[in-house]
Amino acid sequence: MAAGGPRNVLIELNAVLVALIDDAPKVLTLEDGALLPSGPFETGHPTLQTGVRAWVERQTHHPLGYVEQLYTFADRNRAEAGTGRRTVSISYLGLTRERTAQGEREPGWQSWYRYFPWEDWREGMPGLLERAILPRLERWLAEARDPVLKRERRQRVEGNFDEKSWNEEAVLQRYELLYEAQLVPEAGRPRARIADPLPGAPMRYDHRRILATGIARLRAKIKYRPVVFELMPPDFTLGQLQRAVEALAGRPLHKQNFRRQVEQQGLVEETGASTSGTGGRPAKLYRFRREIMLERALAGTKLPITRS
Repeated sequence: MAAGGPRNVLIELNAVLVALIDDAPKVLTLEDGALLPSGPFETGHPTLQTGVRAWVERQTHHPLGYVEQLYTFADRNRAEAGTGRRTVSISYLGLTRERTAQGEREPGWQSWYRYFPWEDWREGMPGLLERAILPRLERWLAEARDPVLKRERRQRVEGNFDEKSWNEEAVLQRYELLYEAQLVPEAGRPRARIADPLPGAPMRYDHRRILATGIARLRAKIKYRPVVFELMPPDFTLGQLQRAVEALAGRPLHKQNFRRQVEQQGLVEETGASTSGTGGRPAKLYRFRREIMLERALAGTKLPITRS
């Protein structure tokens, strides 16, 4: 069989499975957060999605709800040394609600900000950015002797890390830039060992890169499709909904604008019940109006993310 033929390619399926737990966006992992759920595509699977559902449920005992194909990773550096066999990874994004057993949390849920701490702007610009990332990127810029290269690098740094023009969807671009500047490691890629990597947990193979792709997809998707409700309990307050969107986007939202736009689009309806907590005033409970998907095509949630 010639190199590059079917026997020299292994098709792997993996999942970026997201849940909201205690107002934090978390991803289901294996081996203490080092891996995403994954496994080979088997001939007995009638479809790729059936395959990924089977592997995730087998490894995690967790059924998948909403699923969509994310990306196919087939870079040359995925070839095994000595054999030349390349692993093609077909990744999926899945949304679910965390299940609990006897009041205990399931193992394996990790905050995605554990891997990308510079992506959480809910309390303003992360101190890590000003303290470590920007100064080290400036040194990286200074290392470029060629004027054209220096200009290209500066444009990329300013386009991805400028506070005033921060784009929460550019998760993968920022990660790739930090990797290129030798500030973060990625297992399996040919690069010298990084002596002083930035804070942020690494993952095996290129699973951290796959996770960055999944976060970017979800952050973009919540702006034009009501997928956030796949992560919400059946009944929720508008405050819970806002905190959920803020957790996913990593940005604060303007309270009045957010509620006005949610209500104007008819996304939710009151249940007639209220919260019964002991602290504060009771808040009205709402539910997602799933029938709205049949009534009209949604223009998008147009989340009012603050820029101040």
